Amino acid sequence: MYDNDSKGTSYTGGFFMLIAFVIGGAFFAQAINNLIWTGMTGKTPQQLFDGSITAADATVMRIIQVVNALFSFVVPTIVTAFMLHRKPLKLIGLETRSMQLKQLGLVILIFGAALLVSTGLSSVTQVIPLSPSNKAYFDMLEERYNKSISVIVNPKTVIDYIIALVVMGFFPAFCEEVVFRGGLQNFLTRGLKKPWLAIIIVSVLFSVMHFSYYGFLSRVALGMVLGVLYYYSGTIWWSVIAHFLNNAMAVTILYIYALQGKPIREAMEQEVQNFWGLLAIVPLAGLFVLFRNSTARSKRRLE
Repeated sequence: MYDNDSKGTSYTGGFFMLIAFVIGGAFFAQAINNLIWTGMTGKTPQQLFDGSITAADATVMRIIQVVNALFSFVVPTIVTAFMLHRKPLKLIGLETRSMQLKQLGLVILIFGAALLVSTGLSSVTQVIPLSPSNKAYFDMLEERYNKSISVIVNPKTVIDYIIALVVMGFFPAFCEEVVFRGGLQNFLTRGLKKPWLAIIIVSVLFSVMHFSYYGFLSRVALGMVLGVLYYYSGTIWWSVIAHFLNNAMAVTILYIYALQGKPIREAMEQEVQNFWGLLAIVPLAGLFVLFRNSTARSKRRLE
């Protein structure tokens, strides 16, 4: 899927190039974060790695979150896009020309249906038997993740809530969509010319990156929904909006718990079983048909 602005480099090669840059960016970000962590807290990098963080470390953890997202996701994607295309931002899908306000309503409905499917898949994961050793390991990863999120979010005031919406809501949504949809899915689709295979592969990578067994299937489903939004529209912004809605809902729930005087870890550890949510696949498919038709009409008007 080359165009007049392509530089002739293989897009499949660009896919693997981006993965390499992401890994390199992650190591670079970790080195910077170690300096930030030690300088602001006086603690060793090993304590950060071990999850020895407290509520007093909220500010530094937010900075680390931003540094990680920028150097692990955004910078590697833009660098790779520059190497593949003369208009890298257009290649990634940062243009908004084909977007229409009525499509926002469809995206919100798609997100609602996807959320139901996600809870259904989460319920399936919870009943899959695990060996004691595997369960202990996955529980440890979940506990470490929940602890870091509770420190970063910690919404005691309206200002804290707004900061959390930006740092844990919009910023991760934008950065992750840039690399996974605008970068990896985009390059793999152009290289293989098999968009649905690219969506599945990248959705699995998206879920693996979060290091959560209990959320693996639900994140694969979310990744596929975000991937289809990107594939049909050609812009990452609808994917960013849907991703932000998912993150914002989680942050809002934690804020409500905090207002009620409840520990926010209680909200994060609460298990919701809703196998009926899997039935939402049917309306979700119908909504995607409407979204595909709407975005196709928008694109034709621009031609």
